[in-house]
Amino acid sequence: MNYTPQVETAEISDADLDAVSGGLAAGVSGGAFLHSAAGDVCVDMFAATFAEGVAAGAGAGAHAAAH
Repeated sequence: MNYTPQVETAEISDADLDAVSGGLAAGVSGGAFLHSAAGDVCVDMFAATFAEGVAAGAGAGAHAAAH
């Protein structure tokens, strides 16, 4: 038996690669966290679209508690 892996390769031009490598993208994310006894707050956000496009982000955090 022949256990040699069979691999096929192909050439691709830079222009063709540019057309597919970026792909399409879109995304949204969010978050919130609140824990009390006078402590912990967290907020996160993110949004993205691509084709050499837009990205955004935000973050916040706090922690205070008397032990």
